[in-house]
Amino acid sequence: MKNYAVVDIETTGGIARRDKITEIAIVLCDGKNIIDSYATLINPERSIPPEITRITGITNNMVSDAPKFFEVAKKVVELTQNAVFVAHNVRFDYAFLREEFKALGYTYTRRNLCTVKLSRQVFPGLRSYSLGSLIRHFNIQVENRHRALDDAMATTDILFRILSAYPTQKARQKLISKGVKLTKLPRSLTSEFIEALPEACGVYYFMNESGRIIYVGKSKNIRDRVKQHFSKYTRKTDKLLQTTSDISYEVTGSELAALIKESYDIKEIQPEINRIQRNSTFPYHVVIDRKKGQYHKFEIIKDQDPLSFVLSSYSSRQSARSHIKQLSQNFELCLKVNGLDNTQNSCFEYKIGKCRGACVDEETISTYNERFALAAEAIQRTFEDNFIIIEEGRTRGERCVFVVEDGHFRGFGFIEEEDAHLGLEEIKESILYTKINPEADMLIRSYLWSNDKVEIIPF
Repeated sequence: MKNYAVVDIETTGGIARRDKITEIAIVLCDGKNIIDSYATLINPERSIPPEITRITGITNNMVSDAPKFFEVAKKVVELTQNAVFVAHNVRFDYAFLREEFKALGYTYTRRNLCTVKLSRQVFPGLRSYSLGSLIRHFNIQVENRHRALDDAMATTDILFRILSAYPTQKARQKLISKGVKLTKLPRSLTSEFIEALPEACGVYYFMNESGRIIYVGKSKNIRDRVKQHFSKYTRKTDKLLQTTSDISYEVTGSELAALIKESYDIKEIQPEINRIQRNSTFPYHVVIDRKKGQYHKFEIIKDQDPLSFVLSSYSSRQSARSHIKQLSQNFELCLKVNGLDNTQNSCFEYKIGKCRGACVDEETISTYNERFALAAEAIQRTFEDNFIIIEEGRTRGERCVFVVEDGHFRGFGFIEEEDAHLGLEEIKESILYTKINPEADMLIRSYLWSNDKVEIIPF
């Protein structure tokens, strides 16, 4: 099975939009063994500059009878299909191929991987990471440098050395996944720009050419999450690639602050790509399906039924499902009974000892329903007490402070760690108060349930 298509091209110059391909080679491999290879000269339909001939040895006479690119285009598509496109300085080779296909009216898109970037990571400390330097460093035997097949074979050798430095498949896959994320970016952004993004928790914003925010996201690691957006081929990724002109961010330090800020920002800004999350209404409701003699369960309905007692409301069905799942795990309720596990027999949680067996009728209905009643009480209770949550801040010595008052989340802010001993009113002065948001209440609630070491101060 081919996993990688290692590509090398020779060209008439260094500018993809102006120059043309004179030779292409593709080596197919699985990461350990070469499966197949293909190489051909290409008629660039223009003269080759003498300086290029001096470097590559490819002359005008050599390419005069060679196939034109359109004659080998189908072969290139087939060979690289379902494989990671690998090259040494991949942006160069990939850009030229995309331009050639663009001239044919075809959009050529492949996940791509750069052995220059991987070599810097895996073999640190070398003076140079050019292909020639690595060939000399590893004593790789090459007969014709600057000819496509020989250089592609050398690049394949380097790829094998990179992968062999990682003993397990999981480690190799992590390396490759990280590398793939570095190479597929919007035209206006460089890998240097992405690498300059902080490896910190916060909220990030994708903006179009006019400066309008088109997407808002949050992550514990802003840089890694931004890279992930460009690692897969989805409609959302394509739209981000086509429309993103700049990326900004705001570090929060606290994951809870990032979750809440993302929620508020999406609903205020209404970014076009955050379609589901930008809903500022809460049309989905959780109610109880309480049939006599059966296990009670939560049910999600859309638009309020006046005959149903609503426990809690959500902006999306997924948010409601996530909350039910959290409740089920906290109170050891059955995910299958609650419609969140579609397995034929017992639910997955039962198999790992986190469900008491309602899915296979092992737990009595009365015992289960008593615990369900506690969960139902928890879901409808926003907050009975007033309290402050203290989390890590954006920098060392800073703390992020959240206020929950009168049953709802009211806002958060930042204080110096040395000021954490201040009185309530002084701490509250640092808070940026905001309007009540049921989704923020839910985020606070879920965060507290899943993080038992959160610092809470009642008042």
